Amino acid sequence: MKNIVIAVDGPAGAGKSTISKIVAERLNIEYIDTGAMYRAITLKIIRKGIGLEDIDSIKKLLNETHIDFINGRIYLDEEDVSEDIRKIEVSSKVSDVAAMPFVRGKLVELQRNMASLKSVIMDGRDIGTNVLKDANIKIFLTASVDERAKRRYKEMIEKGNDVTFEDICRDIENRDRIDSTREVNPLKKADDAVEIDTTSKSIDDVVNEIISIVKKVGVKA
Repeated sequence: MKNIVIAVDGPAGAGKSTISKIVAERLNIEYIDTGAMYRAITLKIIRKGIGLEDIDSIKKLLNETHIDFINGRIYLDEEDVSEDIRKIEVSSKVSDVAAMPFVRGKLVELQRNMASLKSVIMDGRDIGTNVLKDANIKIFLTASVDERAKRRYKEMIEKGNDVTFEDICRDIENRDRIDSTREVNPLKKADDAVEIDTTSKSIDDVVNEIISIVKKVGVKA
């Protein structure tokens, strides 16, 4: 028996984050929100007053930074910054920070370290194929473009966004193309991953299926 390390990959709108969070709660393990980690680094850069063009200072900052997740909260250098990382000033710069290859390299290193110390579930586009190649459980969630577009459209409308279903479909198809054809770590199913098509399944159905897989593998938190 050993710790759980679950890698969840899949295209946009497949339900990765929603399902991963529920699985984490059900199994009492940590959900690693990789996007929040990029936001935490961005927050620290802003607080230190470092310009995004100052590569040397950002690299030095990365080497002096500690990030962890405890009970679903993200801690930056031992400080709970779960709310601060959602501020507009962070949102406006996080994409630029995340685009820096050395930032990604450092955060992947931190993500792997977290997975070596405790039971985790982590979702993304290249978790099972790159970040956590040795994960003892790999899941590839997918769904039809139409179903994923319906989910995203409903989410956007509920948030008050003025979008059309057709626009959402085109956006998802474009993201699929970009994610699956990019040169570095493209989106693809790991050879040892279990594929789950969520098109006609409820969230509970998928969560229960993943937990069943965990029990079969014989790992525990």
